[in-house]
Amino acid sequence: MVDQNDGAAELICIVDDDEGVRDSLDNLLRSTGYKVRSFGHPAAFLACDVADAAACLILDVKLGDVNGLDFQQELVDSDAHVPVILISGHGDIPMTVRAMRAGAVTFLTKPFEEGDMLAAIGEALTRDRSRRDANRVEDGLHARYDALTARERDVFGLVTSGLMNKQIAGRLELSEVTVKIHRGNMMRKMEADSLADLVRMAETLRVRENVSRYVRRDVGGSKP
Repeated sequence: MVDQNDGAAELICIVDDDEGVRDSLDNLLRSTGYKVRSFGHPAAFLACDVADAAACLILDVKLGDVNGLDFQQELVDSDAHVPVILISGHGDIPMTVRAMRAGAVTFLTKPFEEGDMLAAIGEALTRDRSRRDANRVEDGLHARYDALTARERDVFGLVTSGLMNKQIAGRLELSEVTVKIHRGNMMRKMEADSLADLVRMAETLRVRENVSRYVRRDVGGSKP
C-alpha cells in the first residue's frame, strides 16, 4: 500500500481504448493506494475537469483514430507538463526513441510486469512533485516582486545588472542614500540574503532584460 505522503493523494490517469487493460490497471493502482481515472480516448481525458490535476498519465500508443505518440507531442506543444508513461502491445525502437525524446518517463511493452509499471509511476510522481514544488517557488518569487514599488524594481534591475549604488543613483537621478534605502527595502521584500540571491532571482524573473533603458555602455566606468 502506498503511504499517503508517497502518492496516495496524487491522481493517475489512464488513456487506453482497451477496456480490459484499463480495468486491470485501475484495479492494480487502486489496490496500491492511488486515485485513478481512466478514459477510452484522449478527447475524453482532455474534457475531464481533473486532467490538469493528473500527476501521471499512462498512455497507450494505439488509440483507434489517434496515435498516442502524436497525442503526447500535442501535450508537450500545449505546455502540459504531466509525466507520461507510454504503453503498447507492438512497441519498437523508433517508437521508444520518439517517446523518450518527447519527455516520456518510460515506454513499456504489453504485457508488462506490475513492478515495472509501479516503478515507472513512482518516477513519474517524483518528477511531478519536483515540478509543482518549483512552480510554487517561482509563483512566490513573482508575488514578492509584484509587491515591490516601481522604484524598488528599478533598483533591483540595476543592482543585478552589476551597477554600484553610486552608478544607480546617477542613472535614476537619486541620492546615493536614497538608493541604499530602496535597495535595503527591496532585498527585505525579496527575502534575499546576498547579491548572488538577487542575481538568481533576476534570472528567473528575467528582470535584467528590462533595464536596458538605464544601463549604458559605461557600466563599469564613469559617465560619458
